[in-house]
This record gives sequence, structure tokens and C-alpha cells, in this order.
Amino acid sequence: MAESQATTEGATPVAVDDLVEHHRVRVNGVSLHYVTAGPEDGDLAVLLHGFPDFWYSWRHQIPALVDAGYRVLAPDMRGYNRSEAPGGVAAYDLDELVADVAGLIEHAGRERAHVVGHDWGGLVAWQVGIDRPDVVDRLAVLNAPHPAAYVRDLTTWEQLRKSWYVFWFQVPRLPEWGFARDDFAVFDEIFDEGTARPNAVTDADLERYREAFRRNGPRGPINYYRALARRRAKQGAGALLGSGWPDWRVDVPTLLLWGERDMALATSLTRGVERWVPDLRVERYGDAGHWVQFDAAGRVNEALAEFLAGDTGTGTADAE
Repeated sequence: MAESQATTEGATPVAVDDLVEHHRVRVNGVSLHYVTAGPEDGDLAVLLHGFPDFWYSWRHQIPALVDAGYRVLAPDMRGYNRSEAPGGVAAYDLDELVADVAGLIEHAGRERAHVVGHDWGGLVAWQVGIDRPDVVDRLAVLNAPHPAAYVRDLTTWEQLRKSWYVFWFQVPRLPEWGFARDDFAVFDEIFDEGTARPNAVTDADLERYREAFRRNGPRGPINYYRALARRRAKQGAGALLGSGWPDWRVDVPTLLLWGERDMALATSLTRGVERWVPDLRVERYGDAGHWVQFDAAGRVNEALAEFLAGDTGTGTADAE
């Protein structure tokens, strides 16, 4: 396996592969691969990766959270890497993804956990906070919009322009072909545009991403977008018929971390979120991109450790 190291903006590199143990479990009717690290009696932190990632997306955060005393559990979400990729769009509905997270927490022998998510993992984390607050101690989301904020801002030209790929992913088959062509050469472009720090993603990292996608292909991950579009279409039809949008209130302490140089999501999505999340702390990083956990790893690690320990209040900070 290629060497992988977690660096935190000047800190001594720690090999994440030396920290984690690999496991497999069947929950919610699907076989999921996940890694664990840290003391077994530590507070549980479940880390949910986004698109197009896998558990390795948290290579900078796992060592830091272990050092802080947490028991870390980071799955390959369904459809990714070593986890099962069920067929059909419906298998990737948010209800199924939330049930996966709740099943992993139960499998770990816990009633509740800290839930941390980036990108698509952040969307799932938001939904866990909305639908299953009973299993969440604290919620931390990195560069993923609260669903109501996204619906609100999708009417703006800036966010509509940034969301072009969401519409492209609704096309049958062609997105899978484009993503997989030339042995997933698209990864070079994605991380080049999505990160702000030079060498945030190394050649060795890119090869691991390609290796992960060779296992299952891109259909499952792309089906996340198709399932969400169908879900939102139904909700929008309901709103037009008078039933209104769902109640997307989150009643758990929440931290929202945001790299402002995001190629896919506008910073406006971080504003006004208190309407739905009253116990909210927002930190924005002007020098970081979509993969804020890569670009500002040290600051993200400090913010997560502090927040999960209960040492922060509500408010907004712009962290340069």
C-alpha cells in the first residue's frame, strides 16, 4: 500500500495507516467497510466523507482526534471503495444513508456519537441531526450546506452556476463514463480546483483515490446526486401543493467549518443558518477551498477538538 501521512500545517507527520484498524459489518442491509482508531473507551466520533472520497479523506483529522482521546470510526460510505455498492438510485436516498450511520453507532456499542461530515458526508450529517438527534452528541459539518440554506440559495445565479455538475449527474450513464475515462484522470482536476494549498493532495494520494474507485466504479457515488434530486423534486411538489417544505430544524450543538474558496458552494450558504440551527458556531477560512480539512488541517483539527469537548459557544468567526 502506498505510504500515507497526515500533516497538520507544520506538525510532525503521522502515518494514518499505522493508527487505523480495518473492519466490515452489515448494517441496514448493506455491507460497509470502516476503520477505527483511538482508545476503545473514548467518546465516539463518526467521520463521514464526501464525494469523491473514502475514509482516507480524514487522514489529517484521525491522528489529531486520537491524540485528543476520541474513538474514531470512519466508514467508506455505501457505494465507495471497499463498501458494498447496491444497485438502483433508491438505495442512495438520504433515509438509507442516515440509517447506515445510526447502524454504525449501534454496532459500535454506543447510543450516541459525535457526527462529523464533509461534502456529501456533511449532507448526511445534517440529515442525521434533523432526523435522528437522539444518536448525536455534537454535530460538525465541513463545506456542506444545511438543506434549507441550499434550497434558498439555489435561486441565486452564483449558486446555480456553481451547481452545474449536479444537473449533469442527472444524465444517465454519460457522467459515469466521463468520470472513469483515462483511469479516473478527473481526480487531478477535481483536487486541483478544490484545494487551495499547494500539494494538499499528493501523487500518492491520487493513486489511492483511483484505486478506491476502480473497485466499485462511480455509479454508486453519482447515484447520491440522482437520489437527492428525486427527493427534492417530491418535496418541492409538496410545497407547491401547500404542505410546505420539511421541518429541517437541528436541535443539537453544531459547528460549521467553511473554506471560502469553494468551487462548488457559495459562502452565502453559511449565513442565516441560525434560523434552522439555533445552537450554531460558524468558522470560515478565507485561504481554504472545498477540502478545508486538507487546506487548513491544523486549524480544522483544533476547532473540532475544541468543539467536541464542549469548549465553544455560538457565533461566527472568520479564521484567516
